[in-house]
Amino acid sequence: MKKDIAIGGQAVIEGVMMKSQKGWAVAVRNPDGEITLKVEKFKKQSRLSKIPIIRGFFILLETLWLGMKAIDFSSKVVFKEEKSSPWSLALSLFMAFLIGILLFIVLPLYLTKLSGYFLEMVSTNSFIFNFVDGLLRVFIFIGYVFAISMWSQMRRIFAYHGAEHKTINAFESGECLIAENIGNYSRLHVRCGTSFIFIVLVISILVFSMIPSSWSFVLKAASRIILLPLIAGISYEILKISAKWQDNIATKIFIFPGLIFQKITTKEPDTAQIEVACEALKAVLSLSEKEEKVNA
Repeated sequence: MKKDIAIGGQAVIEGVMMKSQKGWAVAVRNPDGEITLKVEKFKKQSRLSKIPIIRGFFILLETLWLGMKAIDFSSKVVFKEEKSSPWSLALSLFMAFLIGILLFIVLPLYLTKLSGYFLEMVSTNSFIFNFVDGLLRVFIFIGYVFAISMWSQMRRIFAYHGAEHKTINAFESGECLIAENIGNYSRLHVRCGTSFIFIVLVISILVFSMIPSSWSFVLKAASRIILLPLIAGISYEILKISAKWQDNIATKIFIFPGLIFQKITTKEPDTAQIEVACEALKAVLSLSEKEEKVNA
């Protein structure tokens, strides 16, 4: 197995999804205690996914779509539900986007507007306005994660998230993919989506600071939505650079908040959860091995 294969992942209901450039695999432990697998190979990658800045938004959309499919598969395995149609998955993704926009764009923007009635500098200074808006967005996000972490099912998903990270860290260190060997590895990872979100929050403050405070509430909200692809693209490139230079002191300082926050979005997994993550990783790595044999 090649350690230089870039692996990403996501926790799902009683399972883990792993993704490489060749395809993706999701492993779920069913009610009988057995591990059920789903593996799919990617079709030829779009050229857009290779262009810096532009690729970030398209990769984000792909990740969200795969995440929805993986969650749909896991719910089918765990709760014996019928498989959802592509249209229902698309609707779920749209609703997730809508709720995200309302919660993390419209709400902090409205609260910032209200604060301008009490603090004149917020309403008259574009940088301060957008800085306050950004801080509120961070606090709302932290509050949201804390709230969902109170849910017992979500804590189990966070434990699978920890298993995903431990397994990827072990793989990148050249460790044999056996659950007993993986438990001591860190449950934090620099390429985690949590770290990505923190980078997005920081970059959004800088980008949104260019929007004049004199603009109407509707224009400010619309401009934030329009600028999301640019912010996602810049944040993705920063995430890749931070992963490449993670031993650099400046990089360590920059990624520290995201890593600390992962202590909330990941929990210590048990051996059974790590076994599930191992099966998902082995399955996605097998796609690369099969391609190597075909091209040999």
